[in-house]
Formats: sequence, structure tokens, C-alpha cells
Amino acid sequence: MDFAFTEAQQTITGLARKLFTEHVTPATLAASDVDFLDRGLWARLATMGLLGTAIPEAAGGSGHGMRELGALLVEAGAAVAPVPLWPTLVLGALPIGAFGTPEQRQRWLPGVVEGRTFLTAALTEDSPHPASTGTLATHQGGRWRLTGIKSCVPAAHLAARILVPARTHEGALGVFLLDPHTPGVSTECQRATTGEPQLRLTLSDALVEPEDVLAGPGDGDRVLTWLMERATVGVCALHLGVVERALRLTAEYTGTRHQFGRPIATFQAVSQRAADASIDVEAIRLTLWKAACALDSGQPAEKAVATAKLWASEAGHRVVSAAQHLHGGIGFDTRYPLYRSYLWSKQLELTLGSGTVHLARLGALLAEG
Repeated sequence: MDFAFTEAQQTITGLARKLFTEHVTPATLAASDVDFLDRGLWARLATMGLLGTAIPEAAGGSGHGMRELGALLVEAGAAVAPVPLWPTLVLGALPIGAFGTPEQRQRWLPGVVEGRTFLTAALTEDSPHPASTGTLATHQGGRWRLTGIKSCVPAAHLAARILVPARTHEGALGVFLLDPHTPGVSTECQRATTGEPQLRLTLSDALVEPEDVLAGPGDGDRVLTWLMERATVGVCALHLGVVERALRLTAEYTGTRHQFGRPIATFQAVSQRAADASIDVEAIRLTLWKAACALDSGQPAEKAVATAKLWASEAGHRVVSAAQHLHGGIGFDTRYPLYRSYLWSKQLELTLGSGTVHLARLGALLAEG
């Protein structure tokens, strides 16, 4: 595979990096801590066409793939930007663009491109995998009713629709576009490691109209598998940006912090720890783009995705831990930027499964041949 950036990836990287560098400041981050949304930044992302990166051209987007969307997410992670790119563009817009009816695409995707519409998906329950959901879908009078509990739903407080996997009494999986304000939906705010608000949804015969069925029973497994692969790669892209920034901050700090008359970066123990972190970052980068390329080229990607998440979770933890260690006390100062990078890394490490979960998944895939 050729992991060299496409022209589109280079353009997106440059535009996003410039925008995030100019707009994401300690002041804007602090102002966005409550609802995790910098509306001014979101509007700029829309104006620059970045929200439409992977949305079909027919809906007003650029029609790019996972590599280009990944480039945007890497820059968002590096800036720890308080905008719901992953839930809206990956969890919501991607599956609607790929599997939605023409009416669903026209109803939701132009609003995403223009920055008016937020989307997300409810993928977390007590079960180890979204496909083994305990949420029940019942068909009554031509409409569907959902009953169950979903936890840690990102950007649900903003979303116009939430993708919800649910199984019928017969065991067939469907994927539904749930209106979070419909009768039968109650919410409870949960705060993630980063402080980001996420919602716990309790569904009690929550109504879904026929036009909001993304994948009917029998088609849901295929759609959910497709979504989970891309959602996982999206998490890895965010994590790559986070650890790149943590390593960069560490290099700057150890190069200017003096002890015994010289920069601490010249001490062998410090330089070796930093070198190990640099190798880990490169491994995260390599496995991420291998998985993204496999998805974009239509090749089987299960092993590549599991490998990417394994490295992002395990190596990402090592990188931010080394960064904190080499910074000493200042790394824990909430006014210093490394603090946010560490919290983001810890949250991303566990999102959609820890490294142990994906190592077990990879082992099972290898055993299958």
C-alpha cells in the first residue's frame, strides 16, 4: 500500500491545521468546556468546506474517503478541538451517505455540510459489542418502537438524529435514526474523562417513523460492521493527533528545561524515553493509514482495523505517560496544554474497546485464518 498523502489529504491537513492553530486557544477551550462545542470554530469548518470532506457530492460534500476524513481528525486531535467531528461526520454522516435512502441523504447531509445539523450514534451498552445489543425493536402499525438503554452517547445533546442499533424479537438487527426528542426518550448527562457531556438514553417504546429506518432488520449487521470499522479508524486518527501533540510538547519542554547546567533532553534516560515515545507515535501512524487505505480500497480491513486500535490504545497510553513523566509537575497543571492531551488520550484509549479487546479480536481473526 502507498501511504503517501493524496493531494486532497495535504490540502485538508494544511487548512485544518491553520484553522485550529488560529482558533483553538486556552480561552476558547475554557469557554467550550460546558457543552464541548465551539460554535465559531464549527461555523468556520463549514465555511471552509471541511465538514463535507467525506459527504457525497450530491449532498453538497467533497465525496472523499476515510483517508481524507482521517487527516481532518488527526488535526482536530492535535488541537484537542472542542467540536463533534467524530460523532457527526463518522458516526452519523458516513452511514447515512453510504446506506441512506435518497430522501434521508437530502434531509440530513446538506445540513451537516453547512454546519446546521449534528448527528451521532448510540453504540455503547453493557454488552461487549454493539451487535450484541439488548435494545429491542418492535414493529407496530407500520412504525417501530425501541426499548433499551444506551450509555455514553457523544454529542447527543446536540444531535438531530441518533443512529441506534436494535434487535427484533426474532434476533434480526436493524439500525434506526432516532429523534432524541421523541416521546419515550429520557436522557441523563454523563461526563466523560475529558469533561465532554455524553448522554445516557433510556428508551421506553421510543417511536421511529418508517422514513427513519436506515437499515431494516436483516440488513443491520452489515451496516453496523461497516460503521464500526470506520468509527474505530476515526478514533485512531484523533488519537494520533493527540499523541503527536504530546510528543511535540515534550520535545519543546525537555529542550528548554535546564538542570545541572544543560537541557534535560541531553540526559540519556530522558532521550531514550522520548525516543521510545517517538517510535510508538510512528507505529500508530503506520497502522492507522494502513487501515484507512484498506477501507478506501475496498479490501478486507478487519485485521488492519484491530491492529490500528491496538496500537493506538496501548502505544498512545505509553506516549502520554512518558510525556507526563518527562514534564514533571508542570504536566499536571490544568493551565498547561499537556493536561488536556492526557485526558483526551485516556478517553480515546477506551472508546470502542481497549487495546486488550482489540488484541483478543485480532487473535480470533488470525485463528480463523
